[in-house]
Amino acid sequence: MPRAPKINWPRAAVALAASIPKERLHAEAVKWTGGGSDAARASWAVAFSGGADSLALLLLLWAHWPERRARLVAVHFDHRLRGRASAADAKFCEQVCAALGVKFVGGAWAGARKGASEAEARAARFEFFQRESGRRRIRALWLGHQQDDIAETLLMRLARGSGTGGLSAPRPVQAMPGGRVHVRPLLTLKKHELITALTAAGATWREDASNETEDYFRNRIRHEGLPAWAASATDRDALAGAALSRELLEEDDNALEAWLAELAPLSADGARLDVRALQGKPRALVRRALHRWLLAQADTGDLSRQGFATLLAAVEKGSFTRFSLGRSGFAVIRKGLLIFEPVPIG
Repeated sequence: MPRAPKINWPRAAVALAASIPKERLHAEAVKWTGGGSDAARASWAVAFSGGADSLALLLLLWAHWPERRARLVAVHFDHRLRGRASAADAKFCEQVCAALGVKFVGGAWAGARKGASEAEARAARFEFFQRESGRRRIRALWLGHQQDDIAETLLMRLARGSGTGGLSAPRPVQAMPGGRVHVRPLLTLKKHELITALTAAGATWREDASNETEDYFRNRIRHEGLPAWAASATDRDALAGAALSRELLEEDDNALEAWLAELAPLSADGARLDVRALQGKPRALVRRALHRWLLAQADTGDLSRQGFATLLAAVEKGSFTRFSLGRSGFAVIRKGLLIFEPVPIG
């Protein structure tokens, strides 16, 4: 694979932007950039692994938004799970950024260990992104998810019984805590489209060998489940269909959020849930309100799915209930309010 300095990266970026004009990017992501919000005017960070998706994202941002180049930051996280290959990824990313005049910020996983789960690696990566965003006052993190990722995520989350919130991921514009936002403009494009366009532009990228193994659930979905599923839809574009379903699920999820906000059953501090405001409402709305209440409590233990279902039924009924939440205390419905009663100390 050619080293980065042998490639004219500004020229490759311009060529890529010509084959993938701004109009082909997700409309919500593009709209966000012109929203005039503080986040849109602030510095942007790109999660840059060196793979095809994140490379395409960096090049397209550089080419389509030239006015942002001076405040564009590429953040790279070395998981330290692939030895020299991981170090080579970081070096490649640094070289690309140097050629484009983009600030490069690298980090490494201090807690890396053999056999670490996909979830642990992802958590460490996003902890690094969040820390650097706070340190550098970055409000927007751009991510290279594309249509294949939508289908993979959909199949993975169906396996664990996710609702509209989980099934509508990944979103083109996702509000995050602290006023930050994640932006994903490539959700309208398929992986093979990005590969074809990058190759035509004369670009090369890094391949993560761990993506080819079957160690992780996502990899098994990617290499076995997704191809078989897409191939079985002989007269349909399964990836585009998954992307459309994601859009519709996001609309439904937003509608439920808006309805719940109008009802406002949760107190400002999250301590009390007015179950009377939820009487006669669809279970989807009651479920969402109960989730919000549980998240607002300091310690509700490890509530099982069956336990949640039992508490949900009690909230729907609205009569007096005292439900154990483990050693920490009880969920109590009294006088139309759901509150948390801690176990008395001593």
